[in-house]
Amino acid sequence: MSAVSRSIGVWGAFVLVHVSLGWICLGMPGTGIGAYAIGLPLGDVTLVYQRWVEQALAGDGIPGIDGRWVYPAAALLPLFAAMAAGPENYGLTWLLLVTVLNAAALAVLLGRHRSPRRVAAAWWWIAFTAALGPISLARIDSITVPLAIIALLVVAKHPRLAGTLLALATWIKVWPAAIIAAIVIASRRRWDIVVAGLVTSAVIALIVTAAGGSEFLFGFVAEQADRGLQIEAPAASWYLWLAALGSGSSAIYYSTEILTFQVQGPNVDTVAAILTPVSAVAAAGVALIGLVAVRRGAPVVQVLPPLALALVVTLMLVNKVGSPQFVTWLVAPVVLGIVWRGRRYLVPALIALAVAVLTHLVYPYLYGHLLRADPVLVAILTVRNLGYAVLLGWAIVAVAQAGRRASGSRAVSGPTAGVSMETQSRSETAHH
Repeated sequence: MSAVSRSIGVWGAFVLVHVSLGWICLGMPGTGIGAYAIGLPLGDVTLVYQRWVEQALAGDGIPGIDGRWVYPAAALLPLFAAMAAGPENYGLTWLLLVTVLNAAALAVLLGRHRSPRRVAAAWWWIAFTAALGPISLARIDSITVPLAIIALLVVAKHPRLAGTLLALATWIKVWPAAIIAAIVIASRRRWDIVVAGLVTSAVIALIVTAAGGSEFLFGFVAEQADRGLQIEAPAASWYLWLAALGSGSSAIYYSTEILTFQVQGPNVDTVAAILTPVSAVAAAGVALIGLVAVRRGAPVVQVLPPLALALVVTLMLVNKVGSPQFVTWLVAPVVLGIVWRGRRYLVPALIALAVAVLTHLVYPYLYGHLLRADPVLVAILTVRNLGYAVLLGWAIVAVAQAGRRASGSRAVSGPTAGVSMETQSRSETAHH
C-alpha cells in the first residue's frame, strides 16, 4: 500500500470517529443519549464552560481573573473561542475546535514521509479515541492533548516551539507539566525547553496581571487542594467497595462547590489531604529513576517516552480526582513511544487501549449505576485503576532497563559508548 493510500485511510477513519463521537455528544435522536441525556457526555461544555463564559460576558466576573478558579488562566482561551458562533452553537463549536486541533496534531504525526511507525501511531490514536468514547472530545483536557502530541513530536528539532506549546498546555490544564519534567530530565536541549516555557508563562502572567487577576493567578492550586476524594480516583476504590457491599460506613455524594461526585467514609478527609504530597513524592521518585538512567548514558530516544508515560500515570494514579477525561493524558507519551520505539511500545499501547475501553464502559452510559455503587461497575472501575498501576510499573522498568543497558555498554565499550548512543538517539529521533 502506498503512502498516499495509507494517509487516505487514516484521515477517513479520523473523520468517521470524530463525526460519530460528535453525534453522540450532541444527541442521538430516539436513543436518549446525548447532550442532555445519559451521562451528559457534553455536560461540562454546555452546562459549565458555557455558563462561565456567559456570566463573564454579562459582567458577572471572569473566572481566574475576578476570583479563584479550578483551572489555570489560559483555559479561558478555548472556553471563549467556543462562543464564536453564539451560545446556541457552543457545543458544536467546541467539538469543531477540538477536531481542528486534533487534525493539526495528526498532520504533524503523519509528517511528509508517513513512515510505518507514524502511520501505526496514528491508527492507535484513532482507535484509542473511539475506545474512550465521547469524553475524548468533550472536556478541557481535549484541548491540551493535541498540543502535547505536537510538542513531543517536534521536540528534537524545535525544542523552543515544544517548550512554548507545553507551557501553554500546562496553563490550560496542569498535567503537561509531567511531560515538561520528563524532557528536562532526558533531553540535552532542556534549557531551550525551560526558557521557552518561562517566557510563555511570563506572558500569560503579565496578561492576567494587566487584567487585574494577579491575586488569583495560582488560585487553581488552592481550588484543587480543597477538593474531596472523587469517586473515580484510584484511592476511592476502597470506599466504593464499602458502599457497594452495603457496609453503611461509606457513601457517594455530590459536591455543589466543585460540581463532582465524591466519597465519604472513615478517614476520607485524611486520605484526600495526603494524596497531594504523596503524589509529589511519587513523581520525585520516578524523576530520580529517570535521572539515574540519563546519568548512566541512556539515550533520549529510550528514556523520554517511558519516563513521560511514568510521570503522567503517576499524576493519574496518585490523585484525589479520577475523571474519565484524564485517560486522554496517555495519548501523547504512547504516540511518542510508538513513533520512536515501534513494536517495543506494543505492551503499553495495548494496556492503554484496555484502560480506555474500561473507562468507556463506566462513562457515560452506565455512570448512573456507578453512582449507586453497583458492584459490577465498581469492579470495572477497580480493574481500570489497576491498569494504571500496570502501566506505571511497565514504564518504570523500561526507564530503569535503559539505564542498565547504557551502563553495561559503557563498561564494555569504554567512555565513548555513551556518546555514540546519544548520537544514535538523535539520528533515530530525526528519522522518525
